[in-house]
Amino acid sequence: MNTLVIVLIAVVCLIAGYTFYGSWLAKKWGIDPKAKTPAVAKNDGQDYVPTDGWTVFAHQFSSIAGAGPVTGAIQAAVFGWVPVLLWILIGGIFFGAVTDFGALYASVKNEGKSMGLLIEKYIGKTGKKLFLLFCWLFTLIVIAAFADMVAGTFNAYETVDGVTKLSAQATVNGAAGSISLLFIAFAVVFGLLQKKLQWKGWKEMVLGLACTVAAFAIGMNVPLVTSKATWTYLVFAYIFLAAVLPMWLLMQPRDFMTTFMFAGMILGAVVGLVVAHPKMNLPMYTGFHNAASGDLFPILFVTVACGAVSGFHSLVSSGTSSKTIANEKDMQKVGYGAMVLESLLAVLALCVAGAAASADGTAAVGTPFAIFSSGVAGFLEMFGIPVYGAQCFMTMCVSALALTSLDSVARIGRMSFQELFTVDDMEHAAGWRKLLCNKYFSTIVTLLCGYILTQIGYANIWPLFGSANQMLSALVLITLCVFLKVTGRENRTLFPPLIIMLCVTFTALVERVIALVKAYGAGTAVFLVEGLQLIIAILLMVLGVIIVISCGKELFRKKAGQETK
Repeated sequence: MNTLVIVLIAVVCLIAGYTFYGSWLAKKWGIDPKAKTPAVAKNDGQDYVPTDGWTVFAHQFSSIAGAGPVTGAIQAAVFGWVPVLLWILIGGIFFGAVTDFGALYASVKNEGKSMGLLIEKYIGKTGKKLFLLFCWLFTLIVIAAFADMVAGTFNAYETVDGVTKLSAQATVNGAAGSISLLFIAFAVVFGLLQKKLQWKGWKEMVLGLACTVAAFAIGMNVPLVTSKATWTYLVFAYIFLAAVLPMWLLMQPRDFMTTFMFAGMILGAVVGLVVAHPKMNLPMYTGFHNAASGDLFPILFVTVACGAVSGFHSLVSSGTSSKTIANEKDMQKVGYGAMVLESLLAVLALCVAGAAASADGTAAVGTPFAIFSSGVAGFLEMFGIPVYGAQCFMTMCVSALALTSLDSVARIGRMSFQELFTVDDMEHAAGWRKLLCNKYFSTIVTLLCGYILTQIGYANIWPLFGSANQMLSALVLITLCVFLKVTGRENRTLFPPLIIMLCVTFTALVERVIALVKAYGAGTAVFLVEGLQLIIAILLMVLGVIIVISCGKELFRKKAGQETK
């Protein structure tokens, strides 16, 4: 089939989902444009900052559109492109967008509380502690996987037969790394100017675009050619700053600038597919079982995570975006709309991979990032963009997909760690508790644990990421069911995705644990790889079971409409 037809089908389905289902949910739940949002009521200039709706949308999309939609869609294509496409569309419209929108809505209606604090309110203190521990463990996995991925993208060296030398992509990778560092510097400049000048609309767009172009112009001419280890340290230094600095100073302006880049990437992919309209060379369906990956159920559903449904998104919705929404009318656009756009990105990645495959259906060689990057770069070159420029742009884009998730997850990890030890009267709390709740100390602990996990490597972390991510979405859905029931709102539509995600994630984790135990039995396991994976997998399963039982009891115990809206 022609890839253009696939994209058009996806666009129609996603727009229809936003227009009809998203609007129906907004109407059923209730949006009040006159209500005072947490950002306005608790404006502190740090986390709670009233922000223009499109800027919040840019932050939400930049944060959630990480490596997942590209990596997951391309990896899962081993089962054929039809199952992947169906799961992206059905999952995106009825699973992912509902979860993201629901988490944002519940948080805004509860003073901008994070999911952990929402669980404390509707489930209890024990449920809150367990959920926060689950979230914190999950953020460590994301930090490890994405930091390793980004450092590997910027790495200028390769090892062949035990000999380390400069790779053929050294200059391009180094230029993309330089651009990333300049993005951080220009983001701070953008944030300071925006704070002082208070520009809105076209003025804000011109300022953001000027900073973006300047970062590319300088970075392409001053490539930073260095090793993966050095880039790992630089990445962790950046996410430390992102975790502790005010939202308006670094994360929001960087996300705003990154959105221009993502828009160019998506536009380049769409226009390229329209002009070239290549054939989808990947097979439609390869069978239920794949020798390398396993069975379609549950592997497909945990591999394609961010493009269809992702628990991580709900942490962004309730952790950062809900604290910046200035008007409730923006919630559907931010919560539901950003997820729909990410689903489109996943479809584009699938089509680019399909076009890159050989005519006999053999998939292109390389990592999912490399396949997507080279494919879209090829489209850009068709329009007269120099090869070096196109390669730098796309390398920067795919790395930014992970970086924009990294800065959000570092901040969320820090907050989750703090909330684990927070008590109502922190002023008279014990010294050790105050230390653990200190934002700098909690950030260092979180990033240090994440750094240790990077030693496992991205490829070994990714299977756990998918399972943990989807279980987190199930835990969020069951919490939302309780919230909606207690406040007398519609919650029946959440039960099908909730049940399906519970079945998927527990099956995937059980299969992963069995595989790791077998590796130990065969004597091929290494503690820093299989050992740590096994410990984390068992912890996630135990925590997941306890949280589901606690939430399930409260769901049936709570009375409908017992809390005023």
